[in-house]
Amino acid sequence: MRADQGTGLERRSPSQNRLTGLVASRNETLALYAELARLRPFTAEAFTAEALQQFCQALIDYTASAHFQLYRYVAERRERRAAVRDVAERIYPRIAVITDKTLAFNDRYAAAELNECLSTLADDLSQLGEELADRIQLEDQLIDALIG
Repeated sequence: MRADQGTGLERRSPSQNRLTGLVASRNETLALYAELARLRPFTAEAFTAEALQQFCQALIDYTASAHFQLYRYVAERRERRAAVRDVAERIYPRIAVITDKTLAFNDRYAAAELNECLSTLADDLSQLGEELADRIQLEDQLIDALIG
C-alpha cells in the first residue's frame, strides 16, 4: 500500500463513522416502523401508544443523525470530493421536504393522546412510510458517493 493511500483512507474514516451511525439509526427506525405497522388496525391500547412513542423518538433521532452527521458535514464543505458534494446538492432539497414531513408527523403524534389521533394514524403512517422509502433511496445515493 502506498503511503498516500493510507492517508486517504484515514481522511475518510470520519465519513465511515458517520455512515455507520446513520445506517444504525435508520435500521432502528425502520424496525420500529414495522412493529408499529403490524399493530393495524390501531386501537387505543397502551402497547399501541408505547410503540408509537418509541417510533417517534427513533424517527427524530434518525432525522437528527442524518442532518448533523451527514448533511451538515457536506454542507459545511468539510467533504472535499466534488462528486459527493454534487450528489448532496442534488438530493438535499427533496431530503429537506421529507424532513419537514417527518417533523410534522412527530409533532402530531409524539405527545398526542392516542384517542385523539387514532382515526388518522394508519393513513399518516402509510404516507410517512412512502416518504421514508424515498429518503432512503436518496441517502443511499449519497452513501454510494461517499464510499465510492
